[in-house]
Amino acid sequence: MPLSDRDREILAFEGEWRRHGGAKEEAIRSAFDMPPARYYQLLGRLIDRPEALAHDPMLVRRLRRLRDGDPRTRLDRAATL
Repeated sequence: MPLSDRDREILAFEGEWRRHGGAKEEAIRSAFDMPPARYYQLLGRLIDRPEALAHDPMLVRRLRRLRDGDPRTRLDRAATL
């Protein structure tokens, strides 16, 4: 199933939001007229789709790494506790 316009807008927003400054949650509400929690649910599902990976591979891989965390980093954190 191809990406919808909203899917592409979400990916574009994730790739650009830092350049605009301000609080991300406020920008999400303004840009998408939805609560941030719903936005993050949609984003989480979106980055698991092969179409999203094909659309913007670098961004989707970065978002997946952020979501899933680097296992080595988690082990390092656990060792310091």
